Amino acid sequence: MLKIKNTDMRKLWLNTTGLGTAPTGPLDVMAIIKKLGFVQLDTIQNVSRAHHHILWSRNQNYREPMLDELLSAKKHIFEHFTHDASVIPLDYYPMWNRQFVRLKKWVDKSKRYQELLSYTDVPAIKSRIEKEGPLSTHAFSTKTRGKKKMWSRPPHKIGLDYLWFSGELATSHREKFNKFYDLSHRVIPKHIKEQKLSDNDQINWLCHAALDRLSVASAKEIQSFWDAADLKEVESWHKNTDIEPIEWQTHDGKWLQAIAAKDILKRLDDLTSPTSRLRIINPFDPAIRDRARLNKLFGFDYKIEIFVPAAKRLWGYYVYPLLEGDKFVGRIELKADRKKGNLNVTNFWQEPNVKWSAPRHKKLAAELDRLARFVGLDRVNWPQ
Repeated sequence: MLKIKNTDMRKLWLNTTGLGTAPTGPLDVMAIIKKLGFVQLDTIQNVSRAHHHILWSRNQNYREPMLDELLSAKKHIFEHFTHDASVIPLDYYPMWNRQFVRLKKWVDKSKRYQELLSYTDVPAIKSRIEKEGPLSTHAFSTKTRGKKKMWSRPPHKIGLDYLWFSGELATSHREKFNKFYDLSHRVIPKHIKEQKLSDNDQINWLCHAALDRLSVASAKEIQSFWDAADLKEVESWHKNTDIEPIEWQTHDGKWLQAIAAKDILKRLDDLTSPTSRLRIINPFDPAIRDRARLNKLFGFDYKIEIFVPAAKRLWGYYVYPLLEGDKFVGRIELKADRKKGNLNVTNFWQEPNVKWSAPRHKKLAAELDRLARFVGLDRVNWPQ
């Protein structure tokens, strides 16, 4: 059985997720998205929204308008739900039909959603979009009913979600991150929308594509990558493939069994040491999204605390891990003050047993300057 040491696993994972090389050179945004499989969207604009930061981390020639331009063109990417709202290469749309069915069934079985949908005139929402063209939530005026709770939403938003989850509507474009919905056949090119694959073929593609983007994974990790198949479906796929098991070593020396991409030997042969450049990693970056995997690989215990009450946070509201080479060396809390043109450092923490020498501090300062320029800020301010 092939056994992969932890040092090689770290290099492999950083290379697989696009963080192994310096973020420079010619820019191909679609190549980055395809390599990752998808890019998660997030509304929080702490410094830069997560999707923009993720792409910039792979190539710092990226600029924020580029993703919206790709979406508006209606021939490169589409938006839908993986584990969360994401942009996905349009080529993958035929393998996403089962996800539309799965999410529709999930909503149909959800008591909470069904209660909210009972106040919603879904056909009327669809009819307006059919007649008027792409509309955002701002085109509707229904109000939230009952006692306001964290998950409460106006009926029109629930209806738009339902139609979007089921694939009847698609994201036409975004304006200042506001999503515009249109009928899917007016957004997705006909030659792509009409491609039909069997359910088994879709599952087979999803599993292979996930494993390709994980390099090494358990059935659960494959399942949670796209979150477009159930664990039993992934386990059944695994039993019917000829992929041999391997073992990989965690940061604390334990050995875990998994399966690997078919070209794993070539991937290992091609490994080089990751760039020594210090990187500020977004909390929603695919390299750290699976917190359990992150801890097993790097011994880095991390979670985002945006939903944790301030008094109970261990670190802060929006804290960025700091990656140097194949090690996480610290954490930093940042906030953009766009009115004053400042990138404010709110807090900074060194990881235990990591010495912060003058050169390392210099690397961090250089990366902070680059991040500030990326979002159009003039200076970096450290706490006094």
